[in-house]
Amino acid sequence: MSLAQLAAKHGISEQTARKWLARFRSSGPAALADRRSVRRSQRRTLDPQQLQQAVDLRHQRCTLRRIARLLLVLISTLGRAMRRLGLSRLRNLDPKPPVQRYQRERHGDMIHVDIKLLARFDRRGHRIIGDPSKGSSPGAGYEKVHLAVDDATRLSYDEVLADEKGPTTVSFLSRAVAWFTSHGIERRRVLSDNGSAYKSHGWRKAIQALGLNVKKTRPYSPPTNGKTERFIKTLLEEWAYVMPYGNSVAREELLPAYLLI
Repeated sequence: MSLAQLAAKHGISEQTARKWLARFRSSGPAALADRRSVRRSQRRTLDPQQLQQAVDLRHQRCTLRRIARLLLVLISTLGRAMRRLGLSRLRNLDPKPPVQRYQRERHGDMIHVDIKLLARFDRRGHRIIGDPSKGSSPGAGYEKVHLAVDDATRLSYDEVLADEKGPTTVSFLSRAVAWFTSHGIERRRVLSDNGSAYKSHGWRKAIQALGLNVKKTRPYSPPTNGKTERFIKTLLEEWAYVMPYGNSVAREELLPAYLLI
């Protein structure tokens, strides 16, 4: 009988039949005995004592190469163990302190201000139309979303402006303060990051003229200004990226309608 007929008779594929026939021809009937289904070669692991030593050395900020050399193990084996424990990067050795949430009791006690950059575009992007050669808008530049959020009520005032220079930022602050005042919120303090526009002479002069106290966030600490950071995420999800706009002008026109909802 042919091999194909034998395979069909026993309900197996011809490929499986060839595999068993090759085993028989190479080692005889002994090769047809049952085998374990596990891999022939297993990945090396660290025993509990080695693993504990590796963790202790890692907390002493030793490199993986040095630990592998001290414990006489492969660096790949050590790397897998450290990744499994979340210790593969030195920055993970010192967990970040928990963010302390705060909220002012009275409206106007703290007005958070921030700026978000959004790219301008003249046509829909390649992710929408599926053609990278037709979805770019070279030279379109960026537009800046200036926003101010009251800490207690979460009421926000936003504008899409052309830049983030000092005069533009000062003008936005004046309009934001007037808008909050029209809604019964008497401003007292403004919290901003350390951007150049918020450190300019015009900004400080405007703060004094409006009778505000100024407070700065800690450098490289976005959670300090978390109210605006979270509101920026909401703007991106519910406005900027909620639909495929034809251009950035259409996106800008929808911002006031969104804020009135």
